[in-house]
Amino acid sequence: MENIITILFNAARQGDIPTLKNAIAQISDVNIHDDRGYTPLIIACYNGQLEAAKVLIEANADVNAQDFGGNTALMGVCFKGYQDIAELLITNGADLNLQHGNGGTALMFATMFGRNNLIETVLKYGADKEIREQRGLTALDLAVQQGNVEAVVLLQ
Repeated sequence: MENIITILFNAARQGDIPTLKNAIAQISDVNIHDDRGYTPLIIACYNGQLEAAKVLIEANADVNAQDFGGNTALMGVCFKGYQDIAELLITNGADLNLQHGNGGTALMFATMFGRNNLIETVLKYGADKEIREQRGLTALDLAVQQGNVEAVVLLQ
């Protein structure tokens, strides 16, 4: 069983759809976690694998699964800048306002890394811009810290 799990995670990471589908057919739950708490969906999304993410969601992957730090697939794509995958996750029920271990949200990740298109996207779908992370900062505060004038405008 351990081998098929390794194959599943590698296929998700690489976007190898035939191997991914074969591995999914051999396991009972696609929401397994690796030693860092990542799920195959988190791995696929973080590595920009849109088709793999679709396959995993169709196989009942939990779009709100969190790794051991509380990070979700949506947070990862907001960090990396993958607009198409963010839309996929959101339209499949990703919680825009989940917070990781330090209180950050997907909106905050998009803000901190200058992903202004993703700021617009998560706001369009209803992200709460008033949430504060553990230091008491909102996404707007983070945009000001980063000197990201466009994000400041979007968040006001």
